[in-house]
Amino acid sequence: MSRYNRHIILEDIGVAGQKKITSAKVLVIGAGGLGCPVLQYLVAAGVGTIGIVDYDNVEESNLQRQVLFGTSTLGKNKALSAKERLTDLNPTIKINAYPERLTIKNAKEYFSEYDIIVDGTDNFESRYLINDASVLTNKPVVYGAIYKFEGQVAVFNYKEGPTYRCLFPSPPKESSIPNCSEVGVLGVLPGIIGTMQANEVLKIILDFKDVLSGKLFCFNAKTSQTSTFSISKSNYKVEELKPIESKNCNTEIKEIYIEDALQINNSQFLDVRELNEIPKADLPNYIQIPLRELSQSIHKLDKSKTIIVLCQTGIRSKTAIEQLQKQNFNNCFNLKGGIIASQNYLKEKI
Repeated sequence: MSRYNRHIILEDIGVAGQKKITSAKVLVIGAGGLGCPVLQYLVAAGVGTIGIVDYDNVEESNLQRQVLFGTSTLGKNKALSAKERLTDLNPTIKINAYPERLTIKNAKEYFSEYDIIVDGTDNFESRYLINDASVLTNKPVVYGAIYKFEGQVAVFNYKEGPTYRCLFPSPPKESSIPNCSEVGVLGVLPGIIGTMQANEVLKIILDFKDVLSGKLFCFNAKTSQTSTFSISKSNYKVEELKPIESKNCNTEIKEIYIEDALQINNSQFLDVRELNEIPKADLPNYIQIPLRELSQSIHKLDKSKTIIVLCQTGIRSKTAIEQLQKQNFNNCFNLKGGIIASQNYLKEKI
């Protein structure tokens, strides 16, 4: 009674509402920027059973926004680290950690054990898998997404309402939309969006009206402006789980590892990151042209050379190669893993 007193004294929750929360089972996919605030507030609220799915390990760059973790958890699995921290926050509930990827083999099994699914992922393959598995197991999904300064929240598959595929019927072209490791994100934004996701979870548990089903809520952290769009239900049918196929690029993109790229004599390394991005590249025959300026500066490149294109992790560079190929640059390679992979390789060599 004392732990949940501030809920219980709310007329719209009371003891009966808190019992609903305590009886609920919520599975959170991803313990990253969005998953951290979702987990903190659902655990604090007393959701009786929490599941955490995340195969990734904590990195230093995560600490800017993933507030469940600290220096002591660097290199540790996120699901396991989150469980340890959350158990201290509320030892009266059950927390299940799944330190593995969500796949077509385990998604239905995991989903069937929970009432509500929270999508805290950052890639389209996972989002479509979550959607399709939720449809097949008849579970609502609380969705969140972030990009630079903007965030989105919606509830899908709630009481036979619209699903993620009603909003986005099929995946976009492969690597066409960079994630936060490529373009950055304001540290507080996932906290705002993740907290809103937690709010939608509690609204569903408590059977409140005005759940964000059939609606896409958008927030801009720079302007504090909000907007809400309606989502119409489509006739898309999910019959089974199968690998998600992104639209392929119109042209073939060849990839190369840094160790092989450094062996090419007549080459030019093209960095399409923004000028302020780090780490800086230390590569031979190097030139930096931000992707947004490439079409105007393409004359700076030499068609007679092998062009090795790189960015932070290898996403924007694929878009750059498509532009180059349209301008008859036929000997281009995408640096696999981007500057991160090259820096790691060069450190090992030293």
